Amino acid sequence: MSITCEPFGKTRYGEETRLFTIQGRGGLKMCVTDWGGRVVRLYTPDRNGELKDVTVGFDDPSGYENTDRYWAALIGRVGNRIGGGKFKLDGKEYTLALNNFPAGIGCHLHGGERGWDSYVWDAKPFEEGDCAGIVFSRTSPDGEEGYPGTVDVSVKYTVTPDNVWRVEYTATTDKATPVNMTQHVYFNFKGEAGGTICDHTLQIESDVFTPYGPDQIPTGELRAVEGTPFDFREPQAIGSRIDADDDQIRFGKGYDHNWVLRNASGALARAATLREPASGRKLEVWTTEPAVQVYTANWCQNGWKAKGGDVLCERCAIALETQHFPDAPNKPGFPSIILRPGDIYRTTTEFRFSAEA
Repeated sequence: MSITCEPFGKTRYGEETRLFTIQGRGGLKMCVTDWGGRVVRLYTPDRNGELKDVTVGFDDPSGYENTDRYWAALIGRVGNRIGGGKFKLDGKEYTLALNNFPAGIGCHLHGGERGWDSYVWDAKPFEEGDCAGIVFSRTSPDGEEGYPGTVDVSVKYTVTPDNVWRVEYTATTDKATPVNMTQHVYFNFKGEAGGTICDHTLQIESDVFTPYGPDQIPTGELRAVEGTPFDFREPQAIGSRIDADDDQIRFGKGYDHNWVLRNASGALARAATLREPASGRKLEVWTTEPAVQVYTANWCQNGWKAKGGDVLCERCAIALETQHFPDAPNKPGFPSIILRPGDIYRTTTEFRFSAEA
């Protein structure tokens, strides 16, 4: 078990960044930067014990900034979309940046023009028994990206000897404000240049999802997955229905949807299982959150240059973003994401890696 540190390059804001490498006792190795908590590399063993980097990303900050800066990063203050970039809270309307335009309709995405993904966080490595990791923290000032309240946030990454990557989020505020954090890491268990993830199999512990319109803002409906391309109650190849004749598939250009998990207790429970048959690699995602956004990199541009010069393509990776529901501040029927003074935002997600024979 060890933790090392090296420079990672400058951001467009001129900030120096660092890259930490965490070597776990079970073989799992993670390279993560203090710039937005991005997981730049994550090595897991296949059924023969061979390690491979199973995340998709870039070699330095400019690679992310010139393609899609959300890749592999911590997302906040509010992950996912807020319709029209507006919400009301305690009788006051707040206006946020419109930085995403599905079907030409503006919405607020992943915290705004400069969300939490684009800051250099304070990073403190730690070792606790057989575990090692990094605690990332920052203070988001009142008014940042239009949100009310000063928010103190801490995110703890832990690598365990059982090849688990645990993510623990904590936040407090001095004014009522929405908070909905997630981690936007992308996986391809064949490796970065392994083509699409359409041959991976996926299972989701969900009976319903939240459909949306062309603007990708939920309608407020909870729709049963049965009889739709969104039925992953049993393991299914991701590509088996990803081009189905279905309005939801057309709106998202594939899967980019919020599945409502069966777990409503807030306890840690399994959300999804991802497998890649050729290597035997398997991932179970466990979370205390009520939902997971599944995104299959439908908007990745063919020809993007990733780590080591590898060339990416559409659907080259999958993100499993544990979260509360999109547009929750504008949907009274959705679970609230409002954090108030005196309360603590606290949520945990675990990525449990293994290999099957």
